[in-house]
Amino acid sequence: MAASTATGPFDQGLERRPANYEPLSPVGFLARAASVFPDRVAVIHGDRRITYREFHTRCRRFAGALRARGIGRGATVSVLAPNIPALLEAHYAVPMAGAVLNALNTRLDAASIAFILEHGESRLLLVDRELAALAADALGRMRNPPAVVDIDDHLALQGERIGSIEYEAFLAAGDPDSEPVPPADEWDAICLNYTSGTTGNPKGVVYHHRGAYLNALGNALAFGLNDRSVYLWTLPMFHCNGWTYTWAVTAAAGIHVCLRRIDPALIFGAIAEHGVTHLCAAPIILTLLIHAPDAAKRRFPQTVDVATGGAAPPSPVIAAMEAMGFRVTHLYGLTESYGPATVCVPHADWAAKPLDDRARLMARQGVAYPTLGGLMVADPESGVAVPGDGATIGEIWLRGNTVMKGYLKNPKATSEALDRGWFRTGDLAVRHPDGYVEIKDRSKDIIISGGENISSLEVEEVLYRHPAVMEAAVVAKPDARWGETPCAFVALKPGASADAAAIVDWCRTHLAHFKTPRHVVFGDLPKTSTGKIQKFVLRERAKAGA
Repeated sequence: MAASTATGPFDQGLERRPANYEPLSPVGFLARAASVFPDRVAVIHGDRRITYREFHTRCRRFAGALRARGIGRGATVSVLAPNIPALLEAHYAVPMAGAVLNALNTRLDAASIAFILEHGESRLLLVDRELAALAADALGRMRNPPAVVDIDDHLALQGERIGSIEYEAFLAAGDPDSEPVPPADEWDAICLNYTSGTTGNPKGVVYHHRGAYLNALGNALAFGLNDRSVYLWTLPMFHCNGWTYTWAVTAAAGIHVCLRRIDPALIFGAIAEHGVTHLCAAPIILTLLIHAPDAAKRRFPQTVDVATGGAAPPSPVIAAMEAMGFRVTHLYGLTESYGPATVCVPHADWAAKPLDDRARLMARQGVAYPTLGGLMVADPESGVAVPGDGATIGEIWLRGNTVMKGYLKNPKATSEALDRGWFRTGDLAVRHPDGYVEIKDRSKDIIISGGENISSLEVEEVLYRHPAVMEAAVVAKPDARWGETPCAFVALKPGASADAAAIVDWCRTHLAHFKTPRHVVFGDLPKTSTGKIQKFVLRERAKAGA
């Protein structure tokens, strides 16, 4: 951070010094937790338990091993692994060495992984054994592949080693007493994450230490984390660095419960066995829990707080989760905002409202995170805030310390995203009289029929209330008369039945007729690697008349 140039009486002789200033970094959360709670369990992974003292020592060894290989400030270290201790440790050890962590999306194909490794100039790749074949395919496509460290996780089911050293041996060679390398500036890069682009190559989003530190504390405040919290890793740690909960849980000195794979039976079992109090998940995971077989479901004495985001959760999903003993918090954000940027803070009087009404309030994106600088629903042309009438549509704009540095090696895209003094999200929303923001659509997903704007999310909300519908997505279908009309893609609940006429009649009962889908297509919905429905694929199907 640049030194102040002010020269007033409150600046003369009052410079920054080591005694009163150091760059903010989330790495320090681990040292504090290890100092205060050295013998407390920090990480649970199957039958394995790691205390905070051990967690801290392992990360220092990891950082020392990196430095011994000449990996330090500005170098990229990539990890291809599910939610296991090694990936969590990398969130501390890599920045301890001064390097930049690149947590890879495990659901990408080999070509995408090869592009990311080359674009990010990765120096070292850590690979979980189950993902070795995918990694080998990606490395084989590269001109200058990075060195490889194998992670032989004891819960991995298959896979061969492809590296020159195994992770535990790599750590054992590191010096546990080596001092972490603090960032020279809190604006220094800490992580490199890639957007799941729908067209072309993904963009590399660069995070800095300051933003990671602040967003982690924002998570702890918004989600009520403390030293009695037990956090289950249902959200991928590769996704916005686990929405920065990789650092937030440690800041609160809570317990990390690792989970290699998403399975409703494993999730319910872990909640019951470990007394889980908090978890994060995209709405698709909530849908899996709701529709899990009765034999997999478990009841537990504690209320489990669930933060969901990535897509607006339909109110029936929120209502169904509450009926199973979960308390849902709706978060909103993007890769470019370190994950969560807003939170739908509940008010005391909401508790007295009927469940459906309360769920609709909770499905809104809400208000700014405590650590976000600014939130505005703006007219995208003028940049002026729209009125808080719950009807006028604008674009969500964000700004502050928890907005990315920019896109790696892409100054044009960085300028387009940031040069108006705000980060433009591309999400269309309204602001209600109470100040809460509610997304109506992505700018590219709005349907214009006969000159009228139709929110695909509004139609999807109605579809989700149909008793036979498990998932739904609505896109524009070209129409000779109206320009565009809504086309609904629907996945039914197991064992349920409904035909197109029944779905259309349901929508006509609950929507204005011009908003009612004219076409209904049944079947599984295509999704991105992070569980979001791929509307661009559905638009092509609708256009082709599928």
